[in-house]
Amino acid sequence: MIKHHPNPSLLLAFTQGQLAASLSIAISTHMDHCQTCRHQVLALQETSAQCLDIDNAELEEWDNDEMIAAITDDDFEVHPKQSLPIQLNIKGTDYTLPQALQSVGLSSWLKLGKLARARIDLNEGEVHTNLLHIEKGGTIPLHTHKGFELTVLLAGKFNDEHGEYVPGDFIWLNDTNTHSPTTETGCLCLTVANDSMHFVQGLSKALNPIGKLIY
Repeated sequence: MIKHHPNPSLLLAFTQGQLAASLSIAISTHMDHCQTCRHQVLALQETSAQCLDIDNAELEEWDNDEMIAAITDDDFEVHPKQSLPIQLNIKGTDYTLPQALQSVGLSSWLKLGKLARARIDLNEGEVHTNLLHIEKGGTIPLHTHKGFELTVLLAGKFNDEHGEYVPGDFIWLNDTNTHSPTTETGCLCLTVANDSMHFVQGLSKALNPIGKLIY
């Protein structure tokens, strides 16, 4: 069961179209899994619609038949193009990308041990959005974050010092959090971060100079 969700202020900003593309994609991806947040967003949208100031006097100048005729006065039909789901095969495991990621650009994979990262091109400066794959039995050494890190688990499971995560979990961390994600089964995540992770224990500290490559 999903335990980690966007906070209400993020959902409100999402509903009002105020978020950057990376965060909007992350919330859309979470909602693919989370009925609770879908209902919250629908409720927020309904509230916003009720607050719109509609000029009824202007609408009354049209009768219903005229309005419908004006809207549908076209001599051609529109057939929306149905896009096929994008499939990825990583280390022999098939993954289907969520709808929110169907039309974004994806870089080639950078592999570091049991980790692999593919950049999603959103052109947001220091904010980087990635697909992160951790192989079966993989671990990210104990680290904190120089900025924020948002993770939405897409497939598989992982756990850290704070618990176990399942597909759809929306995990927001910052420089007050320290953890070491581990997966027995392998997992695929969507990550958004504005700075590199900082390793804090043992030999993994030697990775800090190349931390930018991971984030």
